[in-house]
Amino acid sequence: MNPRLRKLIGTLALLVFLFLYVVAALAVADHLPDHWAAQLVFYVVVGTAWGLPLLPLLKWMNR
Repeated sequence: MNPRLRKLIGTLALLVFLFLYVVAALAVADHLPDHWAAQLVFYVVVGTAWGLPLLPLLKWMNR
Protein backbone atom coordinates (compact mmCIF):
# COMPACT_ATOMS: atom_id res chain seq x y z
CA MET A 1 0.00 0.00 0.00
CA ASN A 2 1.17 3.49 -0.82
CA PRO A 3 2.57 5.26 2.29
CA ARG A 4 0.53 8.39 1.58
CA LEU A 5 -2.69 6.38 1.38
CA ARG A 6 -1.79 4.51 4.57
CA LYS A 7 -1.24 7.80 6.40
CA LEU A 8 -4.51 9.22 5.07
CA ILE A 9 -6.47 6.15 6.19
CA GLY A 10 -4.68 6.18 9.56
CA THR A 11 -5.38 9.87 10.09
CA LEU A 12 -9.07 9.41 9.36
CA ALA A 13 -9.23 6.38 11.67
CA LEU A 14 -7.44 8.36 14.38
CA LEU A 15 -9.92 11.23 14.13
CA VAL A 16 -12.91 8.89 14.24
CA PHE A 17 -11.46 7.03 17.23
CA LEU A 18 -10.75 10.25 19.14
CA PHE A 19 -14.26 11.57 18.48
CA LEU A 20 -15.84 8.35 19.74
CA TYR A 21 -13.45 8.24 22.71
CA VAL A 22 -14.40 11.78 23.76
CA VAL A 23 -18.12 11.03 23.40
CA ALA A 24 -17.74 7.88 25.53
CA ALA A 25 -15.64 9.70 28.14
CA LEU A 26 -18.23 12.46 28.44
CA ALA A 27 -21.04 9.93 28.76
CA VAL A 28 -19.22 8.16 31.59
CA ALA A 29 -18.26 11.48 33.22
CA ASP A 30 -21.95 12.32 33.63
CA HIS A 31 -22.29 9.39 36.02
CA LEU A 32 -19.32 10.23 38.24
CA PRO A 33 -19.86 11.22 41.85
CA ASP A 34 -19.47 14.90 42.66
CA HIS A 35 -16.38 14.26 44.75
CA TRP A 36 -13.30 16.06 43.43
CA ALA A 37 -10.99 13.08 43.99
CA ALA A 38 -13.14 10.75 41.88
CA GLN A 39 -13.25 13.29 39.09
CA LEU A 40 -9.51 13.88 39.31
CA VAL A 41 -8.71 10.16 39.03
CA PHE A 42 -11.18 9.71 36.18
CA TYR A 43 -9.84 12.59 34.11
CA VAL A 44 -6.21 11.65 34.70
CA VAL A 45 -6.86 8.07 33.57
CA VAL A 46 -9.04 9.05 30.61
CA GLY A 47 -6.67 11.83 29.62
CA THR A 48 -3.69 9.50 29.36
CA ALA A 49 -5.30 6.20 28.32
CA TRP A 50 -6.38 7.34 24.86
CA GLY A 51 -2.90 6.83 23.46
CA LEU A 52 -2.54 3.13 24.22
CA PRO A 53 -5.11 1.85 21.69
CA LEU A 54 -3.59 4.08 19.02
CA LEU A 55 -0.05 2.67 19.19
CA PRO A 56 -0.70 -0.19 16.71
CA LEU A 57 -2.36 2.25 14.31
CA LEU A 58 0.56 4.65 14.50
CA LYS A 59 3.05 1.82 13.94
CA TRP A 60 1.04 0.67 10.92
CA MET A 61 0.91 4.19 9.51
CA ASN A 62 4.69 4.63 9.74
CA ARG A 63 5.58 1.23 8.31
